[in-house]
Amino acid sequence: MQNDIQLTELEIQRKGRKVFLLMLVFFIVPIIVVILMYQLNWKPNGVSLGELVKPPRVLSSTVELKRDDGSLLPAQFWKEKWSVVYVTDACEQTCAEKLHNMRQLHASLYKDSDRAQRILITTTQDVANIKRDYPDLIVINQPVKNVISFSEQFMVNGENTATSHRLYLVDPLGHLMMSYHSTVPLADVRKDVTRLLRYSWAG
Repeated sequence: MQNDIQLTELEIQRKGRKVFLLMLVFFIVPIIVVILMYQLNWKPNGVSLGELVKPPRVLSSTVELKRDDGSLLPAQFWKEKWSVVYVTDACEQTCAEKLHNMRQLHASLYKDSDRAQRILITTTQDVANIKRDYPDLIVINQPVKNVISFSEQFMVNGENTATSHRLYLVDPLGHLMMSYHSTVPLADVRKDVTRLLRYSWAG
């Protein structure tokens, strides 16, 4: 009987140690990890690689905008899909490179590609060659005065939107919420976009 009591006490002690160790794992270890992350200035992969627009801007559609074929832009246009946007005046060499990158980005989304659209906002009127090379690209270029006015909504850090060569990301609620400097690699843009599509219920 005494041996049985001693064994029971040993089991209780062992269980007590296990509970204590579990408490260390769940409460102490995370604190140590956070302290190390702060001291080493380490950022997890979940951090956005673009520049967040704070606060996100709801794109105003108070001006009339038309596509290259003369069709009026629908009122709900910015609330249908995720939009990857490039803004420029004359679409020349840098513009051509951006359009190529946008197509590569879109293609890399695979099954989620239907949830995103590529948009070029430009004052260039003759876009026949662009549409030949990128038939699925949406081009907003009419009327020029309204295009210029609307483009100002994409201004970030006081830069000229027509010459900054940034890519912009608009969510399916019509918010301009992120921009990418011209030097940000396409792979980094893709990481952000795929992450957003994975966790977002919209679009």
